[in-house]
Amino acid sequence: MGITVKAEQCTGCGRCVDICPGDLLALLPQEGKAYLRSARDCWGCMSCVKSCPEGALERRLPFSLAGYGASLRPKVHETHIVWTLRYPSGEVEEFAVKTREHPGRA
Repeated sequence: MGITVKAEQCTGCGRCVDICPGDLLALLPQEGKAYLRSARDCWGCMSCVKSCPEGALERRLPFSLAGYGASLRPKVHETHIVWTLRYPSGEVEEFAVKTREHPGRA
């Protein structure tokens, strides 16, 4: 399934490019926006999604997990991550997961 880049939110900071373990993200030369080189090769680890300070990346979930068009987006805080699951029906669920503290992360 891969991830989706919301170009209007992407500032081209390159954090997602640097952190992707599969080297699947790059910045478009002209626009300076992130893009996924190959969705079928994406592992779905969500490292890039969690690293994006603008929330410009989201993970599309497989149909078998949540229905066609469902997405999962994190909002990373210093001590926890809030995951927002959006179902195709429009229903939204949020889950907060405590993490280890990392100085400098907001």
